[in-house]
Amino acid sequence: MSNKTLAILSYITIIGWVIALIQNNDKKPKDELVTYHLKQGFGFFLLAVVVNVATTIVVTIVPLLFFLNYVGLVLLVLWVFGIINAVNEQKKPIPLVGPMFENQFAFIG
Repeated sequence: MSNKTLAILSYITIIGWVIALIQNNDKKPKDELVTYHLKQGFGFFLLAVVVNVATTIVVTIVPLLFFLNYVGLVLLVLWVFGIINAVNEQKKPIPLVGPMFENQFAFIG
């Protein structure tokens, strides 16, 4: 697979992320673009899980806060920005949340 394909795949479900990680680890040397998007994709996946679990718990306890479910739409838009950056082969962080993931997850690099 090309580096661009692996960068895009790192955002498409956790299974796609694992495939991109394995393919990138097999390369000598590892591609910086793919490694960057693997970190962004993994961080975003963790953030999405935490936010979705938290909003589900809060809305279950306090139904009047149902509008918090729209946070998922914000996450969807941010996810699309990450994919667009991968398609354009740019090492740009996902807006708002991406800078948190740039120097994290040393096991990926």
